[in-house]
Amino acid sequence: MADPSDARSPAARFSEKGFYLNEFRGRTLVIAAEAPELRVPAPVESVLKELESNATRAVLISTARGALEGLLGTRVLSGAQGVRLEGAVWRALQDSPRAGLLVEGSARFGPACREIALRLGISKLVWLEREGGLVREAGGRLSFVDLAELRALLERGGAGQPARRTDLLREIEAMLNEGLPAVNLCTAEGLADELFSYAGSGTLFTRERYIEVRRLGLDDFDAAADLIERGVAEGYLAARSPQEVERVLGSGFGAFIEGRYLAGVGALLDHPTARAGEIVSLYTLTRFLGEGVGGHLVAFARERARERGHEFVFACTTAERVAGFFERQGFRRVAPEEIPPEKWQAYDPARRSRVHCLRRDLG
Repeated sequence: MADPSDARSPAARFSEKGFYLNEFRGRTLVIAAEAPELRVPAPVESVLKELESNATRAVLISTARGALEGLLGTRVLSGAQGVRLEGAVWRALQDSPRAGLLVEGSARFGPACREIALRLGISKLVWLEREGGLVREAGGRLSFVDLAELRALLERGGAGQPARRTDLLREIEAMLNEGLPAVNLCTAEGLADELFSYAGSGTLFTRERYIEVRRLGLDDFDAAADLIERGVAEGYLAARSPQEVERVLGSGFGAFIEGRYLAGVGALLDHPTARAGEIVSLYTLTRFLGEGVGGHLVAFARERARERGHEFVFACTTAERVAGFFERQGFRRVAPEEIPPEKWQAYDPARRSRVHCLRRDLG
């Protein structure tokens, strides 16, 4: 069997945090937080420092002047700038990588933040709220919601959300409707995880459908190798030699969030003699379980197999949970004899005795 430590080496240079920081570099993030969310400013201050050292500009909108002045160390602008808003923020960011906008008086915070974000033309608004991301009615965090899903949720009366939260969701719906690409909803304490990690901490709302499956490009290999390593460490994927990992990456595809963030990976290896395609190294980050990412990856693999003239696709796993997933995708359990014979060449006998074989015909 291949040494697992060898399989980890291609991803050794990869850092989740570094990946996200690279995405944010040279851009402007807007963070919205009413006064209660900034009573403990340390988590937000830590993120602002990370962004500043990364050459990422930050605009913080709040109803708390004192908290803004303490966090930003610079003059706070009024959010009611009229026609001068864009120019005033731009000029403030020439002097400092942080700018603050105060919403005060009779202005409602949600609509004020929406107007500011849309007028500034930013790509992401991060909303801090003490309850954080949405929770499913059956339990568990709802990590991603696109505009169509948000509309459906609101049509159901907010799916059990309290009235205050429903008002916030309607405000987020209005932001997306009017052209804002994405809104993150999380707690102040979870801000760093939401921005800088795969796991996240809240809910990401997007205007467009958030999952895109495509072939891996060279710039995706580091992140994909890291996911494969995670799958091996968690016992869902078989350990592979560096050469085998390279083959998988070269035949690989990924599910991307917002067109950039890798949520899951897989690969289709050809068995031309048997006119079959083998789905290997299929792994989805925990945050995306229940979001349909795995199903999108399998559907992509089936389509590629059809294009190559294969008659069936198959997968092998020692994890009962993974076998159950493939069954839900229309696969059936079969004996090893129904799998191409070359699959078993140099295969570890101990693993073969525990393996589940799953097959789906493409006719």
